[in-house]
Amino acid sequence: MGRLAFLFPGQASQSVGMDSYLREYPDAVDFLDRINEMTGVLGLSDIISNGPLETLTRTDNVQPAITMISISIMNVLVAAGVKPEGTAGHSLGEYSALVTAGVLLPGIAAKLTRIRGELMQRCANRHPGGMLALIGIELDDARKCVEEASSIGPVGIANVNATGQVVISGANDALEKAGKLCKAAGARRVIPLKVSGAWHSPLMKDAAKGLECALDDAGFYEPEIPVVANVTASLIRSGDQAKQLLKEQVTSPVLWDASIKKLQSNGFDTFIEVGPGQVLQGLLRRVEGVTVYGTHDKEALDKTLSELA
Repeated sequence: MGRLAFLFPGQASQSVGMDSYLREYPDAVDFLDRINEMTGVLGLSDIISNGPLETLTRTDNVQPAITMISISIMNVLVAAGVKPEGTAGHSLGEYSALVTAGVLLPGIAAKLTRIRGELMQRCANRHPGGMLALIGIELDDARKCVEEASSIGPVGIANVNATGQVVISGANDALEKAGKLCKAAGARRVIPLKVSGAWHSPLMKDAAKGLECALDDAGFYEPEIPVVANVTASLIRSGDQAKQLLKEQVTSPVLWDASIKKLQSNGFDTFIEVGPGQVLQGLLRRVEGVTVYGTHDKEALDKTLSELA
């Protein structure tokens, strides 16, 4: 086995009751019991445990919820001796990655992701939009289609998740046109995503601006282990750089495919998706030469602990 990295998922990995199996692990319980206090969202713990899903999925709830669950799982792994040598997170997951690397304190990450979620939801309410997943299209072709469609409204590349898998995001009319152009350019599938806003698009400009103040007031420390940033797919060199990249991240594409390649080029070949869901595991199964573990339920977490602890 080469080097081990923790990877943290973003939105759309949530489910009602995603905290239930973690109650069996003492090293997670402290965080689970302090969710409401640390995030500042009254009743969030109950929403995570009991739903309804519609309320949990609301952006201002789901961002701090996933962050707290992910950090809880990370604590279980580290307490058992499963310690990462590097880390990265997909969009929202970058905050948990920065906690793992010692750049952010857990309580600060919880509050920042609550603020981030609130700002993004307000922005989405003011500037309606959506996202489309494109399967089977080259990134350059998708870029050309997006550029052409931007003549009628803001639209852009949101995620580059894997070879042949791109997500675009923007205002509804421009997004619809971009989707049709991508289909004509060879995309095998154009899939509307169930999201409440045009994340990582120009429509999130107001949210990015609002988040700047909260980030400037937060304490950022120097990375203790390598962290790969979404915006650049490069290693974060300092706490100040991490702060600046989080400001840019809200409106910039998530360069996930390049981030994984960056980790591989630095000797990482074993990855654990630390958090709810299996989205990142699915993406990594297409990557040659890597071993992938999950933590999304008790069976997956126990297997990861038994093989790596």
